[in-house]
Amino acid sequence: MAACMRHVRRHVLQVGRMREPSQINPAESKPVDRRQACQRLMAGATSLMGLTTLNGCVASAFGGTPELVWGRRGFSDGRFLKPRAMAIDPDDQLYIVDTTGRIQVFDADGQHLRTWTTPETNNGRPTGMVFDGAKNRLLVADTHYYRMLAFTPTGELLPEDQIGGTSGNGAGEFAFVTDIAVDGDGCLYIGEYGASDRIQRFDPDGTFMAQWGGTGREVQHFVRPQSLVIHEKTLWIADACNHRVQRYDISTTEPRWIGSWGQEGKQLGDFYYPYGIAVDPDGTVLVCEFGNQRVQRLTPDGEPISSWGAPGHDPGQLYEPWGLVVDSRRRVHVLDSNNHRVQRFTLPG
Repeated sequence: MAACMRHVRRHVLQVGRMREPSQINPAESKPVDRRQACQRLMAGATSLMGLTTLNGCVASAFGGTPELVWGRRGFSDGRFLKPRAMAIDPDDQLYIVDTTGRIQVFDADGQHLRTWTTPETNNGRPTGMVFDGAKNRLLVADTHYYRMLAFTPTGELLPEDQIGGTSGNGAGEFAFVTDIAVDGDGCLYIGEYGASDRIQRFDPDGTFMAQWGGTGREVQHFVRPQSLVIHEKTLWIADACNHRVQRYDISTTEPRWIGSWGQEGKQLGDFYYPYGIAVDPDGTVLVCEFGNQRVQRLTPDGEPISSWGAPGHDPGQLYEPWGLVVDSRRRVHVLDSNNHRVQRFTLPG
């Protein structure tokens, strides 16, 4: 993991010198100036990627400029210190955890609603979350405590729903938990990195069902499966330190590997530490790259459609983003971690 992070930090320094967060004054819960942001976005995107031709066509930035940028560095309600994971519920409320261990809840416009804290934080803080709409609960990857926690939407801990808590590589044990996904039958898929680099599957009651993966560069292996998402019986996995995406058919008892795409690089269709993944209702896949500091939109088979973002602090630019979600209106919310904020934009029709 240390080596993984060193590579990313080196990439950030190569791309360009960043201002310290104390020098930044991003807009807070206000629409940005579209003309100004567009100019900055295009300048930044051109310097990062240039013009990349795809089958004779130029891939353009998708969704235009961000329509809303909100959040800033701080410890009070409505502010963040390096937010690391985000989930969304059926009412489009956003649940965001940062490196203080706080879970804050906002409406889709960035208005703060409530806050609570995970029970333990000395060993480390969560890096993944998902909202389980069928059971109306928030599931949290309590990474450094080897477990999945569950909360009510108002922050009440549900101890009976916890899975794990013991470090190990046996069934129901975990290394460092990364993320959780829930399928239409209520089964849970929990990723982990470290000694195991695998996915474990549990039934709706939390009973172990299956596991697959293992540390490695070969397909069907992982090096930090950081983000999991399910769409129409397909499990998508952001295999972060292998710089690729893998997908599995989960319609059968034993998950079936479908394929893998992506490689380390800066071109469209390449990845550099993909930390977040989401699927639009139309089936296209959105990948958030911690290292390349951009979001890409791709077909289910990995063909790049477009990209957005560039290193920096202005609206439309990103600084080590960790995740993203799509709401009911097809608006994409990007967790711009080291800018301590969220950016929102709308996908084209």
